[in-house]
Amino acid sequence: MLLLDEPLGALDKALRVDMQIELKRIQREIGITTIFVTHDQEEALTMSDRIGILRDGKLVQEGSPEEIYDRPKSEFAATFLGDANILRGDSTGNGIRLPDGTAIAAGAGAKLAAGAKASCAVRPERLRIFIDAEAPDAANANVLRGQVSKRIFAGNSSTYFVERAGQTLKVIVQNTGAGRLAEGQDVVLSWSPESTVLIAAG
Repeated sequence: MLLLDEPLGALDKALRVDMQIELKRIQREIGITTIFVTHDQEEALTMSDRIGILRDGKLVQEGSPEEIYDRPKSEFAATFLGDANILRGDSTGNGIRLPDGTAIAAGAGAKLAAGAKASCAVRPERLRIFIDAEAPDAANANVLRGQVSKRIFAGNSSTYFVERAGQTLKVIVQNTGAGRLAEGQDVVLSWSPESTVLIAAG
């Protein structure tokens, strides 16, 4: 067994990516079990066949990168590996109802006892952002209204921060050359119920 403890931490981004590919190639070629310790979330997803998330010395979730990212079992796992918008309320059985009465639906198979405290996680890249005139049919998607408070440009993508009911939600949008939304602009956020991860309280 090979233990690698933050082996790429001192490298610049371009070299780090090249070394990730090379390390994976060597590991596959030799066929040795490797434990790779890292605090870099992207690196964990890129390098791993299986990921384990530790909290206070305890394993809180273990699985494939896709499983951990797409179906976190706790708010901690959702926000530790990648970014997530957390919405809290009361379970409706297959979703949650927010304190203002807004219903958020989760995908088929998501079940919790109705009436129990619960939350849901939605990845920023799964949210779509519209001006009001372009808003989708709320019957087929989860919909929230808010106001843009800030935009951060990051080259191939932009992150919009949207204020809603005292909470800031993040939306990651690919920069395709389309018009930018202005700070203070009213917007509508929409996403598929299948992108909603239902999480039991506690």
